[in-house]
Amino acid sequence: MDEERLRGELREAALAHRPDRARMLARVEQGMTAPPADRARAPFRARKPLGAQPPLRTPSGGRPRWTATAAVAATVVGVLGLGGLAVTALQDRPAPSAGVAAPGPAARAAGTIDLGSNQWWAQSDLAVTTEAEVTGVSVEVRVALNGGVVTTGHWQTRSADDFEVTVAEESGALVYRWTLKRGRTVPAGPHTFAAQYNHAEGTRDASGDTYTVVLTGRDGGRTTLRGAFG
Repeated sequence: MDEERLRGELREAALAHRPDRARMLARVEQGMTAPPADRARAPFRARKPLGAQPPLRTPSGGRPRWTATAAVAATVVGVLGLGGLAVTALQDRPAPSAGVAAPGPAARAAGTIDLGSNQWWAQSDLAVTTEAEVTGVSVEVRVALNGGVVTTGHWQTRSADDFEVTVAEESGALVYRWTLKRGRTVPAGPHTFAAQYNHAEGTRDASGDTYTVVLTGRDGGRTTLRGAFG
């Protein structure tokens, strides 16, 4: 039984409870009028608190009648209070934290140098595979400025209308950025982002080239993927 259902049933039971007032009063009256010997055998007895003074006595030497009354009343209150205590204990239980971040969309990425690259020109391919539709995409490819690197273009497998693309030199690298436009989505599946550039003649060292991908799911969870092309 789940907690919400348990709370509801306990609450309904507490509200529906109606004490048998006539039976309770009869029990109290019986305790007040019963002979001393019978009261001694009664199931409810008032305990003497530790360190308390000797109990009060009536002129006849017996205990005052209110002792039995108080014992019965205290027991009834204790029994009736249990239902409310159970409901309160559940209601006061702290709810699960709402500040826990949602898990990001499952995805993977890999950076490679395209096989069509040559001794003057190259293309860095970033393959991103998403397991579910995403509502936010931010892709960054950094090509180290070694060997006369100059941009010659870029492309992606998704529609060009879905992304804002920028290329700029920053901190010793040629940086390509793709940002999914607001209100657009990218479905589950494989996607490619490619950065193209010229370089000095020969085989270029791509060990300093890196990528970063940030994906946002429909529930707001984010996944960040990082890697290199070396």
